[in-house]
Amino acid sequence: MSFTVTIDVSKQFDTPALPEKVFELLADVPHSASHFPDLEKLEPLGGNTFRWIMEKIAIGDHTLQQTIYACAYRSDRESLSVSWTPVEGEGNARVEGGWRIEPAGTGTKVQLHTKGALEVDLPGFLQFLLAPLVELAFKQKIDRYIANLQEAFEKG
Repeated sequence: MSFTVTIDVSKQFDTPALPEKVFELLADVPHSASHFPDLEKLEPLGGNTFRWIMEKIAIGDHTLQQTIYACAYRSDRESLSVSWTPVEGEGNARVEGGWRIEPAGTGTKVQLHTKGALEVDLPGFLQFLLAPLVELAFKQKIDRYIANLQEAFEKG
């Protein structure tokens, strides 16, 4: 029997890049996703909707889990925001969230909030041990993603 791990992450960072430049990168889902660690494939589903297929988690020859989900994206240039909502019936996870971009001095303040629920296809008795590890791994990916984005913003 499987179990669900729920993750809620809020992060904020500043960049010297101009707000419009930050918005352009984050609103371009394939470009933004190219900075996300362990992304195996991003499949366009049409209408600014994408399926995310993450690299498989394996031990030896045994695949433990592969996270797959799809989101519909909406960007609003006027409010400098990008948001995403889950596509029902796609994969083993549901992810929603958004970016908020604000001018800050000569640069930009960027805020991320995302929530996810991942169905882990392992026996429920392992939830106590594995849920904290899954949550930690996801938060580390988000941290790496933000570091990658910051580097991209600073390169110009």
